[in-house]
Amino acid sequence: MRLDKLLANLGYGSRSDIKKMIKSGQVMVDGQVCKKPEFALKEEGDRILNQVIYAGNLLNYKKYSYLMMNKPAGVVSALRDSKEKTAYSLIDNPVKDLGIVGRLDKDTRGLLLFTNDGNLAHKLLSPRKHVEKEYLFTCKNPLNQEDIRAYEEGVVIKDHAKGEVDYKTKPAKLTILDDYTGRLVITEGKYHQVKRMLAARDNQVLSLKRIRMGGLFLDESLKEGDYRELSDEELLLLQQ
Repeated sequence: MRLDKLLANLGYGSRSDIKKMIKSGQVMVDGQVCKKPEFALKEEGDRILNQVIYAGNLLNYKKYSYLMMNKPAGVVSALRDSKEKTAYSLIDNPVKDLGIVGRLDKDTRGLLLFTNDGNLAHKLLSPRKHVEKEYLFTCKNPLNQEDIRAYEEGVVIKDHAKGEVDYKTKPAKLTILDDYTGRLVITEGKYHQVKRMLAARDNQVLSLKRIRMGGLFLDESLKEGDYRELSDEELLLLQQ
């Protein structure tokens, strides 16, 4: 990999800005100042073998990045938006091509996954994979045993204002925690699905938080708006 491409992938600026930065002597490779943007770094698997230092920091490069965020309410799940604050804007120096896997509504909190691993993202979002998503919610009206049976059989959701046809959801699992609090596990990702599923039972979501995607659980020690890299164990659970 070229030195300038490494720095670009790590989000240190445009390719032209990075070339100027390298030529001005701000980057060291294996203990020596390197002024050649085209310098070929040694690769092994998804790692760079050379020691690359910029602004006093040793750069730790991996081909793919996997970030877990505890998304706060009030930000949209987007890379950019002309009107709203985005979850992406909360990430410092994001790597190139970082994308969001499984968006959350503006007012929904909880587990949000970012990665530039397109293959994994496709598998997690594919309807044929039936990846479970688990949500914790509070609602306006009391929950009951009939709600559990209805969601197990599938409910008809509709949004005629958007011109959508009626759709019967796939079986889902509802766990009632108390009269107004529950956990719902679904294997789909329809627009506003949890809210529309409760509306189909004449109920209304008051708060909503995603706590799991596949085998990956939200790290509850993360404050809202904070994020971190997945551990190797978490990544393995997600891949499975």
